[in-house]
Amino acid sequence: MDGPISNPATRLSSGVVVVRDNGDRWLFLMLRAFRHWDFPKGMVESGEGPLEAAIREVQEETTLTDLAFRWGESYQETGPYNRGKVARYYLAATAAEAVFLPVNPEIGRPEHNEFRWVTYAEALGLSSPRLIPVIHWAANILDID
Repeated sequence: MDGPISNPATRLSSGVVVVRDNGDRWLFLMLRAFRHWDFPKGMVESGEGPLEAAIREVQEETTLTDLAFRWGESYQETGPYNRGKVARYYLAATAAEAVFLPVNPEIGRPEHNEFRWVTYAEALGLSSPRLIPVIHWAANILDID
């Protein structure tokens, strides 16, 4: 789904499907906040582009800074949820295995309770229906069956 979101008044959240090659398959980085699993993402701030916001959110939420957008800057968006918000996800690889969940100074704790590197099938099992098309999109690019 490349191009602008269909309704410019929609609140746009931007994030990255972060993947890591563990030698025999791609693993997806998923973050848990309460009972919900998702990819690193957050709201696009005023004056910030969606890709710039996605990169910032990954760094803020996971401390990862070595994202390689080797498949370009294409993205997949979710349908509207949570009062009209749309989440846009890019796909990037990291060589890092270590992920840290730093304290967000605005809330006094990490934004997420845990992280996991998971397989494609595990990602599908953890995800809400809103994320399933995003995971399929990423798997298609990665040529995962």
